[in-house]
Amino acid sequence: MKALRRDPILMALLAVTITGFVGFVLFEGDRVRQSQVFWCAQVPMDAALAYGAWRLRSLVPHYRRFWSAIAFAGSSFTLGDGFQAGHVLLTPAGASTSGGTVQSIFFIVGMLSNVLACLLFPHGLRSARERLVFWLDATTVLVGGGVMAWCFAVYPATAPTDRVTASITAALVVVAAFSATKAALVPRPPMARVAAWPMVTAPVVQGLAAFLPGPFQHQDRYYVFMVLLLPSLLIAIGPRVQEFVVRADGPLPGARRKPYSLLPYGMVAVTFVVFLLVLPADVSTRFWGATAGVVVITVLVALRQLIAFQDNVKLIRRLDVTLEHLTDREALLSEQASTDSLTGLANRSNFSDALKLLLDAGQAPAVLLIDLDDFKTVNDTMGHAAGDALLVEVAGRLRSTVRADDLVARLGGDEFTILLPDTGPEDAYLIAQKLQAGLGGSTRASIGVAWARPGDEPAALLSNADIAMYEAKRRGKGTSVCFSEEMGARTAADAEIIRDLAGAVAAGEFTLLYQPIVALDDLRMTGVEALIRWNHPTRGLVSPVEFIPLAERSGHIVAIGAWALREASRQAARWRADFPGAHDLVVGVNVAGRQLRAPGFVDEVAALLRETGLPARLLSIEVTETAVLDDEESAAALLGLRGLGLRLALDDFGTAASSLGLLLTVPVTTLKLDRSFVESITTVGRQAAVATAVSQMATALDFSSVAEGIETEEQRELIQALGYQYGQGYLFGRPLPPHEVAARWTTIDGVLVEPA
Repeated sequence: MKALRRDPILMALLAVTITGFVGFVLFEGDRVRQSQVFWCAQVPMDAALAYGAWRLRSLVPHYRRFWSAIAFAGSSFTLGDGFQAGHVLLTPAGASTSGGTVQSIFFIVGMLSNVLACLLFPHGLRSARERLVFWLDATTVLVGGGVMAWCFAVYPATAPTDRVTASITAALVVVAAFSATKAALVPRPPMARVAAWPMVTAPVVQGLAAFLPGPFQHQDRYYVFMVLLLPSLLIAIGPRVQEFVVRADGPLPGARRKPYSLLPYGMVAVTFVVFLLVLPADVSTRFWGATAGVVVITVLVALRQLIAFQDNVKLIRRLDVTLEHLTDREALLSEQASTDSLTGLANRSNFSDALKLLLDAGQAPAVLLIDLDDFKTVNDTMGHAAGDALLVEVAGRLRSTVRADDLVARLGGDEFTILLPDTGPEDAYLIAQKLQAGLGGSTRASIGVAWARPGDEPAALLSNADIAMYEAKRRGKGTSVCFSEEMGARTAADAEIIRDLAGAVAAGEFTLLYQPIVALDDLRMTGVEALIRWNHPTRGLVSPVEFIPLAERSGHIVAIGAWALREASRQAARWRADFPGAHDLVVGVNVAGRQLRAPGFVDEVAALLRETGLPARLLSIEVTETAVLDDEESAAALLGLRGLGLRLALDDFGTAASSLGLLLTVPVTTLKLDRSFVESITTVGRQAAVATAVSQMATALDFSSVAEGIETEEQRELIQALGYQYGQGYLFGRPLPPHEVAARWTTIDGVLVEPA
């Protein structure tokens, strides 16, 4: 909690309070200026109360209604006091620290909201006996608070103060007494004690100031500070302190309470003190003696009862310690087994049980599977605390959007699911659309929708929703998709390919083809790009477009990529040894983002270079922009590779939204213009404009530039005129097996022979 001392909001509130007090001192005797200072100081403290409570309503979903009511009260105070501040500034005549009609109305509305908040929050009292004991204690405290309020508002100890202010303070005393009662006696209070006590202390300070003699009985600097400014500060800081507690310790657990409370006894003592203070000075000696006797007897009986309480507590604890431990343990395990600890939602086990119960009863529920889009970016850029706060916020929005009988659960990570009893496909999809709108703004999610059919198992229904959710991801995220049989068939086919990929490397089913890269000025072959092919034993040749995304999703891309990198490096080393023209040939190998982030990747590349003897400058690692987008692990790996002396190429450059930003963060040496900008470059002006811009950027940043997809002589001439150094495409050669690449060196200098 050391951060509280440096919190800018708390420091600002303290500064406002001190400034208000100093203003009263400086404008001593000038009631107009003093009232203007007071109301201008009051408004920011009201606003701080509203702002702090509003933030807590999303951080602590279990007490959302409580904090919503407090936020409404703070907003009401802000409007009323803000109106009064404007009034005394624009109409100084008759200005005072007492509020007018409008301010009083807003204050009454806010106070009613505070009372409602005290009534709303969960009390956790299970049995009728617990409720009876609670209300007996609560009534004792409220009667004591009422006595204080009555004496302060109706019969002050000395000279009477302003009646409106006195009545307002009396109301605060009663509300604070009730709040203190619930906070002290219920098992699950909405605030930690360190945050609640400043708010409860505020009216106590007001009450004490009302009974203090001397300057505190007149509306001067001391009165305003004790009765108005300091209590407002204490009330405003409560929600802010609570937010620090929640962020540091998480949602408040149930407090361990004694079987009795000292609070009612304290209020009895306070009532006696107030009673004695308001007695007239001319009371007879006999009355004082009787009064003293009543007080002493009450104190002695209370002490005797407290000693008995203590003895009983010790006896009960000795007899029931084992049972209590087991009961608490069982309750904790039960809660942990069915509830997600972060969001308070049902967990996977709870959801599965509820789904099975509905299916066994012959009902036809629907299931929504919700996965937050780009949640990893939130954790990586803003920290896990921000990620957890987002999950709590999303959980609250989901719960507030669905129907009363729907079950919202968190399966884990950023994945949520909703069980919709007796809901058909159309209604389920409409609810999914409503959830998309409810998430709103910067939070986007992909939602898969599935519904039960006769004989469905819980796992099958959840799997169908998962398939639909991934289809939503594939379609561009931020959308909802209903499951179809075609999706299921495609998923089954994908699963079969993924199973076959697991053993493809060991079975030697992959081969590499090499597409030439030439210098555009003399058509000399300066490099090749290694392109992988899969010769499946039953499917035949499988396109990389078909199996590479599945390999990335399943993680097989790491092993496949390692094989490709090793095979390409060995082949380049053999060409270099066999052909003088290949002495400076650069081989480019595509590396997926998942492979780049694999632990030890840079060390593996360094070991491979030592093993093959291939100079680091002749190996070019080609990565796409999306593979390294906002990824610290990928950026670190690229820096490590560049430190080894490798070349780094951004492949398919220009197709991602963040291309320019990547040039400042990724240590690339080469830009490869995507083929989509080359194919129509001679006829479409925009294509030529993009190609020109990429060439100019490469030149300005001292990068090599390669244009992909060159198929005609006209394209080659235009690309060369734009300043590109190298070209790749069918004009210079299709992807070739190693022996055909070797045949391309027909002369000692390696000039490319035009294909027939």
